[in-house]
Amino acid sequence: MALWRVHVELEDRPGRLGELATVVGRSGCNILWLHVVGEPADDGSVTDELLVEVPEGIEPASMVAALERAGIPCTLLVRADATELADTATTALALARMVAADPGSAPRAVATLLRARIVEPGAAARTGHVHPLRVGTAQVHLGRTWPFTATELSRAAALLELAAQLSLSDPPSRSIARTDPVLLLVDGSEVRVRIAGPADLPLVAALHARCSPATRSARFLSAAPRLDPDELDALVGTPHAASGHPAQRTILALTPDGGSAVGMVTVERTTAAAASFAVVVEDAWQDRGLGTALVRRAAEAAAEQGGEELVATTPMQNMQVVKLLRRAGLRPTAEITGGMLHVRAPLSRVVTRVG
Repeated sequence: MALWRVHVELEDRPGRLGELATVVGRSGCNILWLHVVGEPADDGSVTDELLVEVPEGIEPASMVAALERAGIPCTLLVRADATELADTATTALALARMVAADPGSAPRAVATLLRARIVEPGAAARTGHVHPLRVGTAQVHLGRTWPFTATELSRAAALLELAAQLSLSDPPSRSIARTDPVLLLVDGSEVRVRIAGPADLPLVAALHARCSPATRSARFLSAAPRLDPDELDALVGTPHAASGHPAQRTILALTPDGGSAVGMVTVERTTAAAASFAVVVEDAWQDRGLGTALVRRAAEAAAEQGGEELVATTPMQNMQVVKLLRRAGLRPTAEITGGMLHVRAPLSRVVTRVG
């Protein structure tokens, strides 16, 4: 028996998963596990990764041909080994424990998580696919024979974020004093994260002005380059006149020097069980995993306050909010009413940070 890693593009419709299993089974092969590794495409299809057991005497290419005949495109076929049979959740927890005990082990932990190797920067031709990750002040390169997906890189960023948080929590004898938590993004860049206050009003106003009209419309339902003064006050935590407390909490992502805000997410308790959220990332900082990290922060903030779900309302063409929730580890549902997309995501999967 041989193990093979297979990626297939599968339409998201009833019965299609069963058809996939039937085709693989009729080819004489056995699916050991399956999970989604890519975000839904515009046509609704998703990339599923299979670990397939192929008996001796059967060519994997014959299984691929059968899949193609069934209208299931195969985008990857590579050999796997017995380590792939380990439970992924157990592996992730073990790696998190390793990083907690030794933050310096983060590069090795991430390589294990992504089933990759630490390689030299110029090894792309020999390795196939290389992705750089920044760990503290150093940069490491991970390589493997198949492409890295956005979901995998988001998981890697979360593990590196844990290492960074633990490094910042070391005793004060370190030369770096405790300060705002640092996020390591998937491209190796860094941002600092903290709760916004009234003094941040100029930073938030400048962030809004720098965003493109499309980005502003997706977040504020208006492309206007300037925010209404009352809305701006609410974003930076100015106390509500009736209660004396901020109406909502805004979490800012700032450049390492703290001179510019490049993203933010707001969280507001709307009912006893639900908290609404809205996220915006400056255009130049998009596609780096920052939106996912901010949504994860919003989920943690809502859970800490006893919320049971995150909700959001956005223009119906803004499906990015659904993708961000999925990448943050949640399971959103969505419906379109009156031209608006209404999204809900239970928080039962969220584990809040301690301290």
